[in-house]
Amino acid sequence: MKKIIQTGIVGYGLSGRYFHAPFLKAHPGFKVIKVLERKGDASKELFPEVEIARDFDSIVNDPKIELLVIATPNDLHYPMAKSCLQKGKHVVIEKPFTLTSKQADELISLADKKKLKIFVYQNRRWDGDFLTIQKLLKSGALGEVNEFEAHFDRYRPKLTTRLWREEEEKGGGVLFDLGPHLIDQTLKLFGIPDKLFAKIETQRKTSKVDDYFRLIFSYGKMKAILTAGMLVKDPGPRYIIHGIIGSFVKYGIDPQEEELRKGIQPGDASWGMEAPEHWGLITIDYADMNVHGSVETEPGNYMEFYNNVYDVLTKKAPMAVKPVEARNVIRIIEIARESSLMKKEIKVKL
Repeated sequence: MKKIIQTGIVGYGLSGRYFHAPFLKAHPGFKVIKVLERKGDASKELFPEVEIARDFDSIVNDPKIELLVIATPNDLHYPMAKSCLQKGKHVVIEKPFTLTSKQADELISLADKKKLKIFVYQNRRWDGDFLTIQKLLKSGALGEVNEFEAHFDRYRPKLTTRLWREEEEKGGGVLFDLGPHLIDQTLKLFGIPDKLFAKIETQRKTSKVDDYFRLIFSYGKMKAILTAGMLVKDPGPRYIIHGIIGSFVKYGIDPQEEELRKGIQPGDASWGMEAPEHWGLITIDYADMNVHGSVETEPGNYMEFYNNVYDVLTKKAPMAVKPVEARNVIRIIEIARESSLMKKEIKVKL
């Protein structure tokens, strides 16, 4: 008989409702038995028999729960995850892992001591465009990479109504919001950079947190440039890669988030598939010919994150997102802030 992991969700806002609940519902190895909602009972739409908790203590102390998903504001990730581990629960933590690398180190140490698992939700490793880029670079079609550029741009001139996102001490700002995605993808592709230069700014007049960043990772001669902003009305390419043989340019963003926000549930045959008009464009030098065409985007699949969580807990499979990798993302953010403040390139020491 297949093991069923008794699961609880802490927080049912945007993250809990759209990025975690649908996959836990669709996966046969998890059963959500309790959800922490401060107000309302929205989770009953997806889980009619779920028990609603109104405070954290009642869910973290539930002896039936084996796995807790922390989908709360950023500043609560560390204290809640620590409490979960102390109570003997495995933990899924929404990105960013923590607000400091010291907090991340403490949680990793505690999990090791308790023989428990921490899973950090770096879901955009399973974006279709990123899966395609991994496959493309592995193929060698572009040759040795000279420059990698990734953007995560939005147009939101007005401040969000989710007030904690506009407070620095609570982990607000675009560097903590979108930075972990771009940084994690870059570290996955190229490893830890030698040096880092960062420009982090507040561009909107009424904002109290950063809403723009430009990070330049140096890998010897190769550069990785990561940019995100909140005042980009007409976004350019999401990815640009230049190699000695050719270039790859990709517009648009993985469709899974939009599908989830529309209430579409994962599992059908077309899930995560991108329309041909959004496929990336490739130009290569082949036999003295300039060859131009498109690269079919791999299907995106965030379910692979929870497939891995289940396999780790039941089959002792390797972790797809190792806690130390998520910790290194936070350390890079710390170094980026230092670089931006000092206005100079800094050697990366993890």
